[in-house]
Amino acid sequence: MTVPAWLLAASVGAHAESVLQGKDAYGSWQADKPGTVRLIRPQDLVKPGASPSVSNPTRLTARGGATPQVPEGFKIELLMEGLSDPRVLRVAPNGDIFVAETGPGRIRVLRLGEGGAKVASNEVFASGLTRPFGIAFFPNGDNPQWVYVANAGNVVRFRYHTGDLKASGKPEIVVANLAQGFGHSTRDIVFTPDGKRMLVSVGSASNVGEGMGNPPGGLEAWARTQAVGASWGYEAERAAVLSFDPDGRDRKLYATGIRNCVGLAIQPQTGLPWCSTNERDGLGDDLVPDYVTSVKEGAFYGWPWFYIGSNEDPRHAGARPDLKDKVTVPDVLVQPHSASLGMAFYQGTQFPSEYQGDAFAAEHGSWNRSKRTGYKVIRIRMKDGKPTGAYEDFVTGFVVNDTQVWGRPVGIAVAKDGALLISEDTGGTIWRVTH
Repeated sequence: MTVPAWLLAASVGAHAESVLQGKDAYGSWQADKPGTVRLIRPQDLVKPGASPSVSNPTRLTARGGATPQVPEGFKIELLMEGLSDPRVLRVAPNGDIFVAETGPGRIRVLRLGEGGAKVASNEVFASGLTRPFGIAFFPNGDNPQWVYVANAGNVVRFRYHTGDLKASGKPEIVVANLAQGFGHSTRDIVFTPDGKRMLVSVGSASNVGEGMGNPPGGLEAWARTQAVGASWGYEAERAAVLSFDPDGRDRKLYATGIRNCVGLAIQPQTGLPWCSTNERDGLGDDLVPDYVTSVKEGAFYGWPWFYIGSNEDPRHAGARPDLKDKVTVPDVLVQPHSASLGMAFYQGTQFPSEYQGDAFAAEHGSWNRSKRTGYKVIRIRMKDGKPTGAYEDFVTGFVVNDTQVWGRPVGIAVAKDGALLISEDTGGTIWRVTH
Protein backbone atom coordinates (compact mmCIF):
# COMPACT_ATOMS: atom_id res chain seq x y z
CA MET A 1 0.00 0.00 0.00
CA THR A 2 1.41 3.38 -1.05
CA VAL A 3 0.95 5.98 1.71
CA PRO A 4 1.05 9.76 1.14
CA ALA A 5 3.75 11.69 2.97
CA TRP A 6 1.34 13.65 5.15
CA LEU A 7 0.22 10.43 6.88
CA LEU A 8 3.74 9.93 8.15
CA ALA A 9 3.79 13.30 9.90
CA ALA A 10 3.03 13.59 13.59
CA SER A 11 0.47 16.33 13.03
CA VAL A 12 -0.89 18.68 10.41
CA GLY A 13 1.71 21.15 11.63
CA ALA A 14 1.04 23.90 9.13
CA HIS A 15 -1.71 25.88 10.83
CA ALA A 16 -2.26 27.20 14.32
CA GLU A 17 -6.06 27.18 14.23
CA SER A 18 -8.17 24.32 15.51
CA VAL A 19 -8.50 21.36 13.16
CA LEU A 20 -11.51 19.07 13.46
CA GLN A 21 -10.29 15.46 13.37
CA GLY A 22 -11.78 11.98 13.55
CA LYS A 23 -15.55 11.91 14.12
CA ASP A 24 -15.51 15.66 14.76
CA ALA A 25 -14.42 16.26 11.17
CA TYR A 26 -17.71 14.87 9.90
CA GLY A 27 -20.84 17.00 9.87
CA SER A 28 -23.87 18.13 7.94
CA TRP A 29 -24.77 21.34 6.15
CA GLN A 30 -25.76 23.05 9.43
CA ALA A 31 -22.17 22.72 10.70
CA ASP A 32 -20.54 24.02 7.52
CA LYS A 33 -18.98 27.43 8.03
CA PRO A 34 -16.23 29.29 6.16
CA GLY A 35 -12.94 28.82 7.96
CA THR A 36 -13.78 25.42 9.50
CA VAL A 37 -10.79 23.10 8.95
CA ARG A 38 -11.24 19.32 8.76
CA LEU A 39 -8.81 16.39 8.71
CA ILE A 40 -10.08 12.89 7.87
CA ARG A 41 -7.52 10.08 8.05
CA PRO A 42 -7.71 6.46 6.91
CA GLN A 43 -7.70 5.30 10.53
CA ASP A 44 -10.86 7.36 11.13
CA LEU A 45 -13.02 5.25 8.81
CA VAL A 46 -16.01 3.38 10.20
CA LYS A 47 -16.92 -0.18 9.28
CA PRO A 48 -19.14 -0.83 6.26
CA GLY A 49 -22.79 -0.76 7.29
CA ALA A 50 -22.15 1.17 10.52
CA SER A 51 -25.19 3.17 9.44
CA PRO A 52 -27.85 2.41 6.81
CA SER A 53 -27.42 3.53 3.23
CA VAL A 54 -30.08 6.21 2.81
CA SER A 55 -31.65 7.70 -0.30
CA ASN A 56 -32.07 11.42 0.31
CA PRO A 57 -32.56 13.12 -3.07
CA THR A 58 -32.07 16.84 -3.39
CA ARG A 59 -35.07 19.11 -3.82
CA LEU A 60 -34.17 22.21 -5.77
CA THR A 61 -35.61 25.61 -4.99
CA ALA A 62 -35.17 29.15 -6.25
CA ARG A 63 -32.24 31.18 -4.93
CA GLY A 64 -34.50 33.98 -3.85
CA GLY A 65 -31.70 36.50 -3.50
CA ALA A 66 -29.50 34.28 -1.32
CA THR A 67 -25.74 34.89 -1.39
CA PRO A 68 -23.15 32.28 -0.35
CA GLN A 69 -20.93 32.83 2.69
CA VAL A 70 -17.16 33.31 2.49
CA PRO A 71 -14.43 33.76 5.13
CA GLU A 72 -13.88 37.08 6.84
CA GLY A 73 -11.98 39.47 4.59
CA PHE A 74 -13.39 37.97 1.40
CA LYS A 75 -16.28 39.14 -0.75
CA ILE A 76 -18.54 37.10 -3.05
CA GLU A 77 -20.59 38.60 -5.88
CA LEU A 78 -22.93 37.21 -8.52
CA LEU A 79 -21.06 37.41 -11.82
CA MET A 80 -23.56 35.71 -14.14
CA GLU A 81 -27.01 34.15 -13.98
CA GLY A 82 -29.44 32.63 -16.46
CA LEU A 83 -27.02 29.99 -17.74
CA SER A 84 -28.18 26.45 -18.52
CA ASP A 85 -26.31 23.69 -16.67
CA PRO A 86 -22.99 25.55 -16.38
CA ARG A 87 -20.30 23.15 -15.27
CA VAL A 88 -16.56 23.35 -16.06
CA LEU A 89 -14.95 26.81 -16.16
CA ARG A 90 -11.63 27.46 -17.89
CA VAL A 91 -9.89 30.82 -18.26
CA ALA A 92 -8.10 31.53 -21.54
CA PRO A 93 -4.69 33.26 -21.40
CA ASN A 94 -6.32 36.56 -22.41
CA GLY A 95 -8.82 36.31 -19.51
CA ASP A 96 -11.92 35.12 -21.42
CA ILE A 97 -13.96 32.59 -19.42
CA PHE A 98 -14.99 29.44 -21.26
CA VAL A 99 -18.05 27.72 -19.75
CA ALA A 100 -19.28 24.21 -20.56
CA GLU A 101 -23.08 24.21 -20.60
CA THR A 102 -23.27 20.44 -20.49
CA GLY A 103 -26.99 19.78 -20.88
CA PRO A 104 -27.54 22.02 -23.93
CA GLY A 105 -24.29 20.76 -25.49
CA ARG A 106 -22.47 24.06 -25.95
CA ILE A 107 -19.43 26.07 -24.93
CA ARG A 108 -19.98 29.69 -24.00
CA VAL A 109 -17.40 32.49 -23.74
CA LEU A 110 -17.74 35.34 -21.24
CA ARG A 111 -15.56 38.42 -21.50
CA LEU A 112 -15.33 40.60 -18.42
CA GLY A 113 -15.44 44.38 -18.38
CA GLU A 114 -13.02 46.72 -16.65
CA GLY A 115 -12.63 45.73 -13.02
CA GLY A 116 -13.62 42.12 -13.70
CA ALA A 117 -16.92 42.25 -11.80
CA LYS A 118 -19.29 42.46 -14.79
CA VAL A 119 -19.75 40.41 -17.95
CA ALA A 120 -19.27 42.69 -20.95
CA SER A 121 -19.66 40.05 -23.67
CA ASN A 122 -21.51 36.70 -23.69
CA GLU A 123 -21.22 34.51 -26.79
CA VAL A 124 -21.77 30.87 -27.74
CA PHE A 125 -18.39 29.60 -28.93
CA ALA A 126 -19.64 26.21 -30.16
CA SER A 127 -22.85 24.17 -30.00
CA GLY A 128 -24.14 20.78 -31.10
CA LEU A 129 -21.79 18.94 -28.73
CA THR A 130 -22.63 15.83 -26.69
CA ARG A 131 -22.55 16.55 -22.97
CA PRO A 132 -19.35 18.62 -23.13
CA PHE A 133 -17.46 18.95 -19.87
CA GLY A 134 -13.67 19.33 -19.89
CA ILE A 135 -12.04 22.26 -21.72
CA ALA A 136 -8.33 22.80 -22.33
CA PHE A 137 -6.17 25.19 -24.36
CA PHE A 138 -3.23 23.88 -26.38
CA PRO A 139 -0.35 24.42 -26.54
CA ASN A 140 0.30 25.71 -23.03
CA GLY A 141 1.32 29.33 -22.71
CA ASP A 142 0.02 32.68 -23.88
CA ASN A 143 -0.75 31.79 -27.49
CA PRO A 144 -2.81 28.57 -27.74
CA GLN A 145 -3.81 27.37 -31.21
CA TRP A 146 -6.58 24.99 -30.18
CA VAL A 147 -9.46 24.66 -27.75
CA TYR A 148 -10.00 21.02 -26.79
CA VAL A 149 -13.38 19.84 -25.50
CA ALA A 150 -14.05 16.50 -23.83
CA ASN A 151 -17.51 15.20 -24.72
CA ALA A 152 -19.06 12.15 -23.09
CA GLY A 153 -17.82 9.84 -25.86
CA ASN A 154 -14.96 11.68 -27.58
CA VAL A 155 -12.47 14.52 -27.52
CA VAL A 156 -12.70 17.23 -30.16
CA ARG A 157 -10.74 20.39 -30.85
CA PHE A 158 -11.43 23.74 -32.47
CA ARG A 159 -8.93 26.06 -34.14
CA TYR A 160 -8.40 29.04 -31.87
CA HIS A 161 -6.82 32.46 -32.03
CA THR A 162 -6.54 34.56 -28.91
CA GLY A 163 -9.73 36.53 -28.43
CA ASP A 164 -11.98 34.31 -30.56
CA LEU A 165 -15.55 34.43 -29.27
CA LYS A 166 -16.87 31.93 -31.81
CA ALA A 167 -15.31 28.81 -33.28
CA SER A 168 -14.08 29.45 -36.80
CA GLY A 169 -14.83 25.96 -38.06
CA LYS A 170 -16.25 22.55 -37.29
CA PRO A 171 -14.72 20.43 -34.52
CA GLU A 172 -11.95 18.02 -35.39
CA ILE A 173 -12.26 14.64 -33.63
CA VAL A 174 -9.06 13.83 -31.76
CA VAL A 175 -10.21 10.78 -29.77
CA ALA A 176 -13.21 9.06 -31.29
CA ASN A 177 -14.11 6.31 -28.87
CA LEU A 178 -14.15 7.16 -25.18
CA ALA A 179 -16.20 4.61 -23.26
CA GLN A 180 -19.72 5.88 -22.60
CA GLY A 181 -23.36 4.88 -22.19
CA PHE A 182 -24.15 3.99 -18.53
CA GLY A 183 -22.97 5.74 -15.45
CA HIS A 184 -20.74 8.76 -15.20
CA SER A 185 -20.58 10.93 -18.31
CA THR A 186 -18.16 13.69 -17.24
CA ARG A 187 -14.79 13.73 -19.01
CA ASP A 188 -12.18 16.26 -17.97
CA ILE A 189 -9.00 17.06 -19.87
CA VAL A 190 -5.58 18.61 -19.15
CA PHE A 191 -2.19 18.74 -20.83
CA THR A 192 1.07 17.98 -19.05
CA PRO A 193 3.41 20.97 -18.60
CA ASP A 194 5.74 19.75 -21.35
CA GLY A 195 2.79 19.62 -23.78
CA LYS A 196 3.56 16.05 -24.81
CA ARG A 197 0.62 14.29 -23.16
CA MET A 198 -3.11 14.82 -22.99
CA LEU A 199 -4.81 13.32 -19.93
CA VAL A 200 -8.51 12.48 -19.97
CA SER A 201 -10.53 11.28 -16.99
CA VAL A 202 -13.27 8.67 -17.53
CA GLY A 203 -15.59 7.68 -14.68
CA SER A 204 -16.96 4.22 -14.00
CA ALA A 205 -20.15 2.92 -15.58
CA SER A 206 -21.40 1.64 -12.23
CA ASN A 207 -21.29 2.23 -8.51
CA VAL A 208 -18.97 -0.61 -7.60
CA GLY A 209 -18.38 -2.69 -10.72
CA GLU A 210 -21.54 -4.76 -10.42
CA GLY A 211 -21.45 -7.62 -12.88
CA MET A 212 -18.14 -6.77 -14.48
CA GLY A 213 -16.40 -9.95 -13.31
CA ASN A 214 -12.79 -10.39 -12.28
CA PRO A 215 -10.29 -10.56 -15.14
CA PRO A 216 -7.64 -13.26 -14.83
CA GLY A 217 -4.01 -12.35 -14.44
CA GLY A 218 -4.29 -9.53 -11.89
CA LEU A 219 -4.04 -5.77 -12.27
CA GLU A 220 -1.32 -5.90 -14.91
CA ALA A 221 -3.46 -8.05 -17.20
CA TRP A 222 -6.37 -5.67 -16.68
CA ALA A 223 -4.18 -2.75 -17.69
CA ARG A 224 -2.98 -4.54 -20.82
CA THR A 225 -6.54 -5.46 -21.75
CA GLN A 226 -7.72 -1.88 -21.32
CA ALA A 227 -4.76 -0.37 -23.11
CA VAL A 228 -5.48 -2.20 -26.35
CA GLY A 229 -9.14 -1.24 -26.19
CA ALA A 230 -10.48 -4.76 -25.68
CA SER A 231 -13.81 -5.06 -23.90
CA TRP A 232 -13.90 -6.16 -20.29
CA GLY A 233 -17.59 -6.10 -19.50
CA TYR A 234 -18.84 -2.52 -19.69
CA GLU A 235 -16.03 -1.07 -17.57
CA ALA A 236 -13.22 -1.21 -20.15
CA GLU A 237 -11.11 1.96 -19.97
CA ARG A 238 -13.31 3.36 -17.22
CA ALA A 239 -12.64 4.42 -13.61
CA ALA A 240 -9.32 5.64 -14.97
CA VAL A 241 -7.24 8.50 -16.27
CA LEU A 242 -6.16 7.90 -19.87
CA SER A 243 -3.11 9.31 -21.63
CA PHE A 244 -2.74 10.31 -25.30
CA ASP A 245 -0.45 12.50 -27.31
CA PRO A 246 -2.06 15.83 -28.32
CA ASP A 247 -3.24 14.33 -31.62
CA GLY A 248 -5.04 11.47 -29.85
CA ARG A 249 -2.47 8.76 -30.56
CA ASP A 250 -0.36 6.66 -28.18
CA ARG A 251 -3.38 5.68 -26.09
CA LYS A 252 -2.42 4.41 -22.62
CA LEU A 253 -3.71 4.01 -19.11
CA TYR A 254 -2.18 6.63 -16.84
CA ALA A 255 -3.84 5.53 -13.58
CA THR A 256 -6.63 3.10 -12.65
CA GLY A 257 -9.07 2.30 -9.86
CA ILE A 258 -10.32 5.91 -9.57
CA ARG A 259 -14.11 5.57 -9.54
CA ASN A 260 -14.89 8.99 -10.99
CA CYS A 261 -12.17 11.60 -11.40
CA VAL A 262 -14.53 14.45 -12.28
CA GLY A 263 -12.07 17.31 -11.96
CA LEU A 264 -8.53 17.20 -13.38
CA ALA A 265 -5.90 19.86 -12.70
CA ILE A 266 -2.13 20.17 -12.99
CA GLN A 267 -0.31 21.26 -9.83
CA PRO A 268 2.01 24.11 -10.86
CA GLN A 269 4.75 23.33 -8.33
CA THR A 270 5.16 19.69 -9.29
CA GLY A 271 3.59 19.28 -12.72
CA LEU A 272 1.59 16.34 -11.35
CA PRO A 273 -2.03 15.81 -12.34
CA TRP A 274 -4.59 15.89 -9.53
CA CYS A 275 -8.08 14.42 -9.40
CA SER A 276 -11.18 15.51 -7.53
CA THR A 277 -13.00 12.22 -7.11
CA ASN A 278 -16.45 10.80 -6.40
CA GLU A 279 -16.12 7.58 -4.45
CA ARG A 280 -18.72 4.80 -4.19
CA ASP A 281 -22.14 4.75 -2.53
CA GLY A 282 -24.17 2.22 -0.59
CA LEU A 283 -22.00 1.56 2.49
CA GLY A 284 -23.66 4.00 4.89
CA ASP A 285 -23.53 7.68 5.78
CA ASP A 286 -19.82 7.76 6.58
CA LEU A 287 -18.30 5.62 3.82
CA VAL A 288 -16.55 5.93 1.44
CA PRO A 289 -14.64 9.25 1.64
CA ASP A 290 -14.44 11.21 -1.56
CA TYR A 291 -10.96 12.55 -2.19
CA VAL A 292 -8.72 15.10 -3.87
CA THR A 293 -5.34 13.63 -4.74
CA SER A 294 -2.23 13.77 -6.83
CA VAL A 295 -2.28 11.02 -9.44
CA LYS A 296 0.87 9.06 -10.06
CA GLU A 297 1.44 7.28 -13.35
CA GLY A 298 0.81 3.57 -13.03
CA ALA A 299 -0.91 3.92 -9.65
CA PHE A 300 -4.01 1.93 -8.69
CA TYR A 301 -6.50 3.58 -6.30
CA GLY A 302 -8.59 0.54 -5.37
CA TRP A 303 -11.93 0.71 -7.15
CA PRO A 304 -13.96 -1.48 -7.12
CA TRP A 305 -12.33 -4.05 -4.83
CA PHE A 306 -10.74 -1.78 -2.19
CA TYR A 307 -10.99 1.79 -0.93
CA ILE A 308 -8.61 4.20 0.85
CA GLY A 309 -5.85 1.63 0.93
CA SER A 310 -6.46 -2.01 1.82
CA ASN A 311 -10.08 -1.61 3.02
CA GLU A 312 -12.00 -4.27 1.14
CA ASP A 313 -15.43 -3.51 -0.27
CA PRO A 314 -17.71 -6.22 1.19
CA ARG A 315 -19.54 -6.48 -2.13
CA HIS A 316 -16.31 -7.92 -3.59
CA ALA A 317 -15.14 -9.82 -0.53
CA GLY A 318 -12.31 -12.23 -1.30
CA ALA A 319 -12.34 -11.46 -5.03
CA ARG A 320 -8.90 -9.87 -5.45
CA PRO A 321 -6.53 -10.49 -2.52
CA ASP A 322 -3.62 -10.01 -4.95
CA LEU A 323 -4.43 -6.29 -5.16
CA LYS A 324 -4.69 -5.54 -1.44
CA ASP A 325 -1.17 -4.18 -1.06
CA LYS A 326 -1.09 -2.36 -4.40
CA VAL A 327 -3.59 0.37 -3.55
CA THR A 328 -2.40 3.99 -3.39
CA VAL A 329 -3.94 6.00 -0.55
CA PRO A 330 -5.29 9.40 -1.73
CA ASP A 331 -3.75 12.61 -0.39
CA VAL A 332 -6.81 14.40 1.00
CA LEU A 333 -9.92 12.59 2.21
CA VAL A 334 -13.20 14.51 2.01
CA GLN A 335 -16.36 13.69 3.94
CA PRO A 336 -18.23 10.83 2.25
CA HIS A 337 -21.02 11.73 -0.15
CA SER A 338 -19.76 15.27 -0.71
CA ALA A 339 -19.51 14.56 -4.48
CA SER A 340 -16.24 16.35 -5.21
CA LEU A 341 -16.26 17.83 -8.74
CA GLY A 342 -14.20 20.61 -10.33
CA MET A 343 -10.87 21.80 -8.92
CA ALA A 344 -8.17 24.37 -9.56
CA PHE A 345 -4.88 25.48 -8.02
CA TYR A 346 -4.54 29.07 -6.89
CA GLN A 347 -1.76 31.08 -8.54
CA GLY A 348 -3.30 34.55 -8.46
CA THR A 349 -2.23 37.57 -6.44
CA GLN A 350 -5.72 38.68 -5.35
CA PHE A 351 -5.76 36.41 -2.26
CA PRO A 352 -3.31 36.60 0.68
CA SER A 353 0.09 34.96 0.16
CA GLU A 354 -0.77 31.89 2.27
CA TYR A 355 -3.26 30.85 -0.42
CA GLN A 356 -0.53 30.54 -3.06
CA GLY A 357 -0.36 26.96 -4.31
CA ASP A 358 -3.45 25.80 -2.41
CA ALA A 359 -6.23 24.08 -4.35
CA PHE A 360 -9.98 24.66 -4.36
CA ALA A 361 -12.59 21.98 -5.08
CA ALA A 362 -16.35 22.12 -5.61
CA GLU A 363 -18.51 19.77 -3.53
CA HIS A 364 -21.74 19.13 -5.43
CA GLY A 365 -23.60 17.17 -2.74
CA SER A 366 -25.06 13.65 -2.86
CA TRP A 367 -28.33 11.76 -2.54
CA ASN A 368 -26.77 9.03 -0.36
CA ARG A 369 -26.58 10.58 3.10
CA SER A 370 -29.30 11.01 5.76
CA LYS A 371 -27.95 14.45 6.76
CA ARG A 372 -27.02 16.49 3.74
CA THR A 373 -23.36 17.38 3.21
CA GLY A 374 -21.30 18.89 0.43
CA TYR A 375 -22.88 21.85 -1.40
CA LYS A 376 -19.81 24.00 -0.76
CA VAL A 377 -16.36 24.92 -2.03
CA ILE A 378 -13.38 23.70 -0.03
CA ARG A 379 -9.78 24.85 0.16
CA ILE A 380 -7.12 22.12 0.07
CA ARG A 381 -4.29 23.13 2.38
CA MET A 382 -0.73 22.84 1.09
CA LYS A 383 2.65 23.37 2.73
CA ASP A 384 5.74 23.66 0.54
CA GLY A 385 3.72 22.23 -2.36
CA LYS A 386 2.62 19.15 -0.42
CA PRO A 387 -0.88 18.51 0.93
CA THR A 388 -1.29 18.64 4.71
CA GLY A 389 -4.27 16.28 4.47
CA ALA A 390 -6.59 19.00 5.82
CA TYR A 391 -9.24 20.96 4.00
CA GLU A 392 -11.21 24.07 4.88
CA ASP A 393 -14.82 25.03 4.25
CA PHE A 394 -14.38 28.11 2.04
CA VAL A 395 -17.74 28.92 0.42
CA THR A 396 -20.97 27.67 2.02
CA GLY A 397 -24.64 28.67 2.11
CA PHE A 398 -26.15 26.85 -0.88
CA VAL A 399 -28.48 24.74 1.31
CA VAL A 400 -31.85 26.14 2.44
CA ASN A 401 -32.99 23.43 4.85
CA ASP A 402 -32.86 19.66 5.37
CA THR A 403 -34.63 18.98 2.08
CA GLN A 404 -33.97 21.97 -0.21
CA VAL A 405 -30.93 23.50 -1.89
CA TRP A 406 -30.66 26.37 -4.34
CA GLY A 407 -27.17 25.72 -5.67
CA ARG A 408 -24.70 22.90 -6.32
CA PRO A 409 -21.10 23.99 -7.04
CA VAL A 410 -19.35 22.38 -10.00
CA GLY A 411 -16.66 24.43 -11.72
CA ILE A 412 -13.67 26.24 -10.20
CA ALA A 413 -11.30 28.61 -12.00
CA VAL A 414 -8.97 31.48 -11.21
CA ALA A 415 -9.67 34.63 -13.21
CA LYS A 416 -6.87 36.63 -14.80
CA ASP A 417 -7.16 39.21 -11.98
CA GLY A 418 -6.84 36.49 -9.31
CA ALA A 419 -10.50 36.29 -8.34
CA LEU A 420 -11.91 32.80 -7.73
CA LEU A 421 -14.76 31.83 -10.05
CA ILE A 422 -17.39 29.23 -9.09
CA SER A 423 -20.17 27.78 -11.24
CA GLU A 424 -23.24 26.03 -9.86
CA ASP A 425 -25.43 24.07 -12.22
CA THR A 426 -28.89 24.12 -10.63
CA GLY A 427 -29.45 27.87 -10.49
CA GLY A 428 -27.33 28.54 -13.57
CA THR A 429 -25.04 31.04 -11.86
CA ILE A 430 -21.35 31.94 -11.68
CA TRP A 431 -19.92 33.62 -8.59
CA ARG A 432 -16.78 35.73 -8.11
CA VAL A 433 -14.77 35.70 -4.87
CA THR A 434 -12.28 38.48 -4.11
CA HIS A 435 -10.25 39.55 -1.10
